[in-house]
Amino acid sequence: MQLRYEVSGADLSLAGKASTEVKRALGRLGVNPGAIKRAAVSMYEAEMNMVIHGGGGIAIAELSPDRIVVTMEDTGPGIPDLELAMQEGYSTAPEWIRELGFGAGMGLPNIKRNADDLRIESVVGKGTKVTIIIDFNGFGGAQV
Repeated sequence: MQLRYEVSGADLSLAGKASTEVKRALGRLGVNPGAIKRAAVSMYEAEMNMVIHGGGGIAIAELSPDRIVVTMEDTGPGIPDLELAMQEGYSTAPEWIRELGFGAGMGLPNIKRNADDLRIESVVGKGTKVTIIIDFNGFGGAQV
């Protein structure tokens, strides 16, 4: 099963909509709550990064009986220093985002912490593609 969402970069109030819908779908499929939480947290963090930094993009969640593969892709500015961006507390979020309580520099570290596999491809000036894999094995499995 594949779920596809357009993530708007123009409206912060819509941020998190795709991850919320995927969370609900996983719940309806009977996925273990621990796996649902890890998928929702990692997808939400990636979605917020797309909205704040990437100008929006596309989110695709591919569900199978044993895992979910989430691909988030934008055509934003890219990540100039991925190693630095992976450090907890490092942020390039604008001040107005920080004033709203976002941009603490925990997005990519939280994704890494919750994913079984994380792949980030980024080209400065072209965009970023984040692939997150959450295995359901050990979490009860799902009937997809």
